[in-house]
Amino acid sequence: MHMRSTHSADTGANAVTGSTKKHVISRLHKATVSAGRLIDLLQDKQASKANSGVIFEARAYYVSLFGAIAFERKHWKNCIHYYSEARLIYTALGTSQNSRGDVLFRDLLSSTIDSSIRYAAYQLKIPRTTSIESIVAQNVPRGKNDYVEEIFQLYPEALNGQTASNKKSHNNDLEDVPTTVQWRSRIVKLEDAATAQALAAVSSAEKKLSSFLSLSPDAPPRAKAAAYDGVLIPSQDAADATRTAIEELTADGVSQSDPRMQSLQMTRTAVNYALIGWRTGRNRVLCGEQDGATLAPLRPKKLPKFSQARKVSEPQTVPEESHNHQLKRLRERLVLYDATLQSLDSVHLLPGVAADQSFQQEVEAKRSYFVALRCLAIARSHSLLGNTKNALGLLTRALEHCSNASRSTAFSKDVLPDKPPDLTIAATQLTNLQHLIHSLLSQHRALVELHNLSGSAFQSSSAITSPLIEILDRCPQGAIDLTNLVTYPPKVKSIAVKPLFLDLAYNYIEYPGRTKNSVEEPAIVNGVTESIDKKEAKKGWFGFGR
Repeated sequence: MHMRSTHSADTGANAVTGSTKKHVISRLHKATVSAGRLIDLLQDKQASKANSGVIFEARAYYVSLFGAIAFERKHWKNCIHYYSEARLIYTALGTSQNSRGDVLFRDLLSSTIDSSIRYAAYQLKIPRTTSIESIVAQNVPRGKNDYVEEIFQLYPEALNGQTASNKKSHNNDLEDVPTTVQWRSRIVKLEDAATAQALAAVSSAEKKLSSFLSLSPDAPPRAKAAAYDGVLIPSQDAADATRTAIEELTADGVSQSDPRMQSLQMTRTAVNYALIGWRTGRNRVLCGEQDGATLAPLRPKKLPKFSQARKVSEPQTVPEESHNHQLKRLRERLVLYDATLQSLDSVHLLPGVAADQSFQQEVEAKRSYFVALRCLAIARSHSLLGNTKNALGLLTRALEHCSNASRSTAFSKDVLPDKPPDLTIAATQLTNLQHLIHSLLSQHRALVELHNLSGSAFQSSSAITSPLIEILDRCPQGAIDLTNLVTYPPKVKSIAVKPLFLDLAYNYIEYPGRTKNSVEEPAIVNGVTESIDKKEAKKGWFGFGR
């Protein structure tokens, strides 16, 4: 079995062929002989003191070895028969064993038996929509097998088939597994059983989400968003199962023009678009009321019981939210809008979307709606910071996107009130957003006009008070006041002091009011003229000589 698992993923030149394959079959045959002897020994219950569970487990191991031999020899019908009996026994034992035994049996089923049954069914042209349980029920040997008959007597529900832990986690209200999926106006048959089961789980989780949102309308946004996880997980499982089925067909050499491949590609588009819709709905719930178009104040937190007892008569007031907290909320909404736009951009990469022009226009209209919300959030942040001109430009941009979105028919007029938010956007929501942007646009136009008028009034007042000689470097706005050319009578004003090296010729030019120093004559003592040492004046840039 180790050699089989080592070479199970090898294809082409590395596949198990020739002497290696014969060696594997020989080892499996020897293992069946040993397993048969073990069953014979366990049949003597007085000597072996073995219960029925141990005997059934040995029998399951024995027939699984025969199934492996049939698999290696490509006897697909016998392979399904042997593995069906082994799966039936392991499933029945899993319902009666403890949790540890249940985990061991479940790992054995998922790693070896189920994959082998699925591959043998594929070789026998059994539809992929047929579940493993149905294949086992149709191919398990009956009548001539005493072990199978005893299993049915001890465990009548063995073919209904889950182990103990699976039964605990399984949803009791799971709907019937769908056989078709609809995408736009086309209905295709589901080619993969795992995808069909995941879609059934999505349908069941959607009902739970709808009931939660209808029963808890006042729940906080984070609680509502957490409820979406029950839908997102099976939706992602359906998308992964569809991708895996496509990869398996591609590995088997099935062309893209094959009907099975075409059905799987269309199923992939429908499943992934539904997944994007649930992600978008979760982001819309996190944004708040009207998809985050309004910046409503947060609800006050509930007081403790002892505080409520003291403040029953006092009216509860909502404290004013600071600008920093509002900016933080707007940044969180921008992250959600960016995630939504990224998801909508990925829709164009799905198979078949590029050729559907009407669907692309619908997606672009919904994208314009969320871009308008994003521009509105950025405009609110600029308005809080006092940048009214930037806010006005962003509001104008948001109104343009709303106008582009209103030309499309992608917005539904009739939306069920109990339906959870997804990519379905009501026409009334777009209309309310347009009215809101119109009102904010008029408000910011008035604010910008007031700002411009106050600025021009300040400039005109400064031009009137300052004489013309002091504003020659600026272009005067309006008429020039010829009566205010200079300041008269002149006033004492401070002026700049000359720089340190301004007068470099101070030692060489006689200035008015500066007296020339008298030259001292040498003194005569006893007829001898004494010389007086004089220091020569320093010259150069730093020799002031004063």
